[in-house]
Amino acid sequence: MLRFIYVILLNLFRAPYIIPLMRKMANQPDKYSMEDRYALAKRAIQYMKKSGDIETEVYGTENLPEEGGYVMFPNHQGKYDALGIIYAHQKPCTFVMDKMKSYTFLVREIVDLVDAKRLEIHNVRQGMKIINEMTEEVQAGKRFIIFSEGGYHKNRNHVKDFKPGSFKSAVRAKAPIVPVALIDSYKPFNSLCFGKVKTKVIFLKPLYYEDYCGMKTVEIAKVVRDMIISKMEEFGVDAS
Repeated sequence: MLRFIYVILLNLFRAPYIIPLMRKMANQPDKYSMEDRYALAKRAIQYMKKSGDIETEVYGTENLPEEGGYVMFPNHQGKYDALGIIYAHQKPCTFVMDKMKSYTFLVREIVDLVDAKRLEIHNVRQGMKIINEMTEEVQAGKRFIIFSEGGYHKNRNHVKDFKPGSFKSAVRAKAPIVPVALIDSYKPFNSLCFGKVKTKVIFLKPLYYEDYCGMKTVEIAKVVRDMIISKMEEFGVDAS
């Protein structure tokens, strides 16, 4: 948290320029393409990485489907998770996050810029609406990040159980499911680490519809979690 505040303070001099620009582009999606808005979000993330002395190693980009929409399912470690994946993901993608946490400084601008979904955690009806919207948008070619563990309190490199319901949009859209392994992603903004920190974003081989069409979401959730744990163990991390 201290590093997050430090990064914000170091970038305050950019705020009078970049914050109005982010809001302007987010509020005029007909004028600014998603590619343009995504590029600006990546630029803001790059500023944060540089000022926070954060290095992110990226692996497995060749595993990402070249065409069409898909849903990425990473493990969840902290505030940097979505930023790290966006940094690592060349084509525009977006994410789903807790509505209550989506209105803080700069987070709000990035959420609006990439047209992310604000989820009301305890509102079942609104959650179903989000699932239906995502299903349609993934079918139309959009790429999403969903943190299936829910929260990240003290997760660190330990991967908790994935919630089966989070896979409904991908299953209904018959879309590829891309497991993503995050390593040390908690260190930038959810630890007391000082000095340079290094994180890893690893895109695993996707599960295509024909791979999971006969499975229940409970089974899919376990398969994806096991794939992530196995990949993290390949990198020398005890994630189970």
